[in-house]
Amino acid sequence: MESETTMATMIQTENLKYAYPAMEGEAQIFALQDVDLEIEQGSFVVVLGHNGSGKSTLAKTFNGVLLPAGGKVYVEGMDTADEHLLLAIRQRVGMVFQNPDNQIVANVVEEDIAFAPENLGVPSAEIRRRVDNALAAVGMSEFVRHAPHLLSGGQKQRIAIAGVIAMEPACIVLDEATAMLDPIGRQEVLSTIHRLNREKGMTVVLITHHMNEAEDADRVVVMDNGKVTMDGTPRQVFTRIEALRNMGLTVPDTVDLLDRLRKDGLDVPLDALTVEECADAIAHAVAVK
Repeated sequence: MESETTMATMIQTENLKYAYPAMEGEAQIFALQDVDLEIEQGSFVVVLGHNGSGKSTLAKTFNGVLLPAGGKVYVEGMDTADEHLLLAIRQRVGMVFQNPDNQIVANVVEEDIAFAPENLGVPSAEIRRRVDNALAAVGMSEFVRHAPHLLSGGQKQRIAIAGVIAMEPACIVLDEATAMLDPIGRQEVLSTIHRLNREKGMTVVLITHHMNEAEDADRVVVMDNGKVTMDGTPRQVFTRIEALRNMGLTVPDTVDLLDRLRKDGLDVPLDALTVEECADAIAHAVAVK
């Protein structure tokens, strides 16, 4: 039964195109071009790409913030272009954006998290349960009556995530949600969403330009010029070092180190992604040498 659940499709795009309005007299430039993508329920997918690659545009099509200029986007089979389905789609796919200040609407944490369920007409007792559960899920229960504007960046972003969780979505899309955070705040948010994925089976789509955030993903999708150029496991994608560099992307620090050691003649594998694997690979190669 469980294997059937993991194979179900959460989000699917077919020949997806999107163009932002052109200036007068200028030709339209497509931010997305014929994107075919299938995201499975319960998976943790990272979408990488440099600025202007189309990754954030893609994220905004996943819950109808942007509608296709061509092709289709389906959320659990629901067409995002059908305005009658938009509310249901947005309840299934929650978005967390780059700046948490733009998502926080109340002066007290619990009121902020209750905002969306209240607007959906959820009964008071159920709202209380959802607020408590959402705060527990992001490890922020003790801040229930705090003022959000006094929190750190990482804490604010965790509150923004809790606000989305309170809507009980099946999928959470984070659009550069760690971009404005310091390393500690980034780690807080990453551990939170990994726990939601692992413990609650929530589908996670993380849009980022930080390569190291993709190491523990199930799948990495690389965007360039509005198209999907790579799609595979982290190990499959990050061993294509030159192709990534040609797109203006870096690779995780561990892979970069292994690549430089290989060029210096040390026989090490390129797919030792974690710090522990990297250290073991180097120790083994030095011992053999």
